[in-house]
Amino acid sequence: MDGETLQDVARARALELPAAHISRPFGPEAEVAKVLGKMFLLQAEVQGTPAVVLKAEPRDSEALRSVHADITPGYHMNKRHWITLWPGGSTDAGFVRELVTDSYLLVVETLPRAQRPIDPHAFLASGRDG
Repeated sequence: MDGETLQDVARARALELPAAHISRPFGPEAEVAKVLGKMFLLQAEVQGTPAVVLKAEPRDSEALRSVHADITPGYHMNKRHWITLWPGGSTDAGFVRELVTDSYLLVVETLPRAQRPIDPHAFLASGRDG
């Protein structure tokens, strides 16, 4: 998938998730998706290439990087907890949607229970994850 499509798929999925919104707090060149003020997605061009940066469990992050050449440590983020998706590799739209959902759920789990827009475990069980 090309870079524009990669970012379009990620953005569309982010906007489908409860209480998620997109803003440009770093200027017009980068989009950030947040849930209740906490970031779960960053999209920008990195050295002229569109990229998507997502939160990931450290073990998952390592496994993803070892299997997919187009997934690298998070660009300008904590390298253990964030990954970067690059265009042109083995990731397809369904996989990108799944990774965006996983990133969102990791952030929702850190919110106080009373503020969570969804129960992360019920959300997955309901089949609304992608």
